[in-house]
Amino acid sequence: MVPHVIIVGGGFGGLSTARALRGAAVRVTLIDKRNYHLFRPMLYQVATGLLSDDEISWPLRSILSAQENVDVLLDEVTGISPKQRLVHLKHRDLAYDFLVLATGIRYNYFGHDQWRGFAPGLESLDDADVIRSKVLLAFERAEALASTSEDQESLPTGEIRRLLTFALVGAGTVGVEMASTLAEMSRVALAHDFRHIDPRTARILLYEAGPRILPTYPDDLSCKAQRHLEKLGVEVFTNAPVTNLDSEGIVVGGRKVPAGTVLWGAGVVASPAGRWLRAETDKSGKIIVEPDLSVHDRPEVFAIGDTAHLVAPVRNLLGIKSQKPMLMPGVAQPAIQEGKYVADVIRRRVAGSTQPEPFWYWDKGDLAIIGRTYAVADLRFAKFAGFPAWVLWAVVHIYFLIGFANRLFVLLQWGLAFLTKRRRVRVLSEEPPSAHAVDPAA
Repeated sequence: MVPHVIIVGGGFGGLSTARALRGAAVRVTLIDKRNYHLFRPMLYQVATGLLSDDEISWPLRSILSAQENVDVLLDEVTGISPKQRLVHLKHRDLAYDFLVLATGIRYNYFGHDQWRGFAPGLESLDDADVIRSKVLLAFERAEALASTSEDQESLPTGEIRRLLTFALVGAGTVGVEMASTLAEMSRVALAHDFRHIDPRTARILLYEAGPRILPTYPDDLSCKAQRHLEKLGVEVFTNAPVTNLDSEGIVVGGRKVPAGTVLWGAGVVASPAGRWLRAETDKSGKIIVEPDLSVHDRPEVFAIGDTAHLVAPVRNLLGIKSQKPMLMPGVAQPAIQEGKYVADVIRRRVAGSTQPEPFWYWDKGDLAIIGRTYAVADLRFAKFAGFPAWVLWAVVHIYFLIGFANRLFVLLQWGLAFLTKRRRVRVLSEEPPSAHAVDPAA
């Protein structure tokens, strides 16, 4: 009987595992509750109208259509019975010989899940649509208020100011990229589209609970990023944890800050995969895995990407080994490399050959874009900022998009947006989607 490999999650890690098992003597079932693979590093560009949904997402069936040993199943996992080797779906169970958990993360509201409805995080295409609608509606409602006033003295300036205030909670990569894009959107793309308000007066507020933005980057790059954000008009607040929020705004340091739009990016928590297995997890819910990415006492079960807590040896782009192992960061590259590694482990076990050496991470560095022609790059052996980093960011992200057509379309959209200073995706539906809780566990 051909061994059955079940992969839960069609993100970077799960898809990498499935593709690396091409031609292997196994039967693969990839399960996800969404039918598409999402290029999350560019999701904020959908949320701000620069790109459309289909330019950064692809049907999983289409990606894997030529791989005969893979089935794609649109369903949701509700639990796992590791002793019986069963994955429980909504309406049936599936038996496995090997199980790969690549179930991802969701934003952490630190015990205040009621905030999710007021401050959506950027996790899926639905979230991007919610955020784009919230942003565009804020300008439309401010324009409507301003246009109905008889004279300048009767303008409801306080409410208009609140509508044109955008507060972003969390200054990691997503928060910084969103803040810079919103600043340029209001000051460039929308600057001349309204008759009664001036979009350039919009306030973009970025709050970080820690001492600096981009905390995973070197200090000097964080400082350069903050200076450039402030040059774009973003107001940056560090050591400023948000203690409450509602439909009217946020509370920081005991002071209420009125804001028409609040966006969340202040922390993440893992999917329920650890609870399904009753496995040992870290404080964020990630499964603590062995050096070969298997779960303790469950050698047939693997956790990868944001589902796994893994400390592993690291080599940089030049192949130089780091002095000490590193906790794998929650970005695409570790998930992709871990997926390929687990596929190799499974191949070897099925073939009865020796195990590969423990997983080690090829660290290609970090990139964050901050505006139209500015980015910061930390390649470990070199760090720089400005236009060269922006070019590197663009090349890397175009390269990792799936399919030549998507690379071409995105490149054309970027070129048009750069030349025309316009955002292409700005159409509102009659009933804009509302913010909702998103559980990325497939």
